Amino acid sequence: MNELVASLGLVLVLYLGLIIMLIVSIWKIFEKAGKPGWASLIPIYNFIVLLEIIKKPTWWIIMLLIPLVNIVFLFLVYIELAKAFGQGVGFGIGLIFLSFVFLPLLAFGKSFQYIYNQQDEIGEIGRNQA
Repeated sequence: MNELVASLGLVLVLYLGLIIMLIVSIWKIFEKAGKPGWASLIPIYNFIVLLEIIKKPTWWIIMLLIPLVNIVFLFLVYIELAKAFGQGVGFGIGLIFLSFVFLPLLAFGKSFQYIYNQQDEIGEIGRNQA
């Protein structure tokens, strides 16, 4: 009986550690994209901010509320998140299936920089010169 309690306690501690790591990772990703990290903690609002980060319309939040359609849109959101940080579709698929590995990589990796702002600035420079 004591072994079972000890095993369950260990599983609980590991699970809580994983949850905390994912929360901190998403917080850091929001900050890297120039958004407030605390926004990642508020349900529904965090998806609105995530849609802002990946430059998609806010009405996509409705699609995330429709069963089965939300799975397709979550795939699209994670792939766009990977692209927003200069990564490809493969990294986006990694975000989907191995979030506990790829989210911390995205959050704490020095080579992963948010590039959508740079593209906006380049576009603004081009429009101003025309």
